[in-house]
Amino acid sequence: MSEELGIKVRSELFKRKMSQKELANIIGISSVYLSDIINGRKTGPKAQEHVKHIQKILSI
Repeated sequence: MSEELGIKVRSELFKRKMSQKELANIIGISSVYLSDIINGRKTGPKAQEHVKHIQKILSI
C-alpha cells in the first residue's frame, strides 16, 4: 500500500508542479515527516490521518 501511495503522490505532485515541501506546508507537517509517511516508514494512527488528508488534497 505505501509503495502505491508513494507513486500516486509523486505522480500527482509532478502533474501539479508542486514539491513535497509545499504539500507538507499545506498539511502542517515537516517535509521529512511527509517523506516518511509516503515511503511507509511512519504507519501509526496519526500518520494514517495524514494519509487521508494527503489523498483528499491531491484527489487520489
